[in-house]
Amino acid sequence: MKNSSLDNGNSAKVRLDHYSDKYAEDLKRYVLPPEQLPFTAMPLRKLEELKAGQHPVVITAGEQAVGFFILHTNEFVRTLTDHPAAILLGSFSVSADQQGKGYGKAGLRLLSDWVKQALPGYSEIVLSVNLKNDRAFDLYCKVGFQDTGRRIGGPIGDQRVMRMEV
Repeated sequence: MKNSSLDNGNSAKVRLDHYSDKYAEDLKRYVLPPEQLPFTAMPLRKLEELKAGQHPVVITAGEQAVGFFILHTNEFVRTLTDHPAAILLGSFSVSADQQGKGYGKAGLRLLSDWVKQALPGYSEIVLSVNLKNDRAFDLYCKVGFQDTGRRIGGPIGDQRVMRMEV
């Protein structure tokens, strides 16, 4: 499968790719700031807990994994939407040493086209973001996610449900 890429203004092209062992060393060095830890999870931990219907994806800059998320195609999606062809974006993060370089935004801008190629048949991407996580909410809005107005309880407080068409 051809991977989509985007030039985010830095020298390295940003791409999305299915997680494979070639990214393991990058993820071992992955760090998140303490203030972000309540809102997401470390990639290696999520990979250890991987279940059926969860598809780990890396955001790469050049050949290095700089970001990570999981696309859920299992029944967990139904906790956020009744849309029959929805996929759920979860555990989104960018390593602390790579934040502020536009990699997260570039990766999310590639997401819709990447889903069409890598996981065809989905026409909506949903996510939930904690009401206290303004930074993530702003990022999701900038790349085309819309607040549905729905709120759900989460482990550390209420969350907004957001959606974007594929």
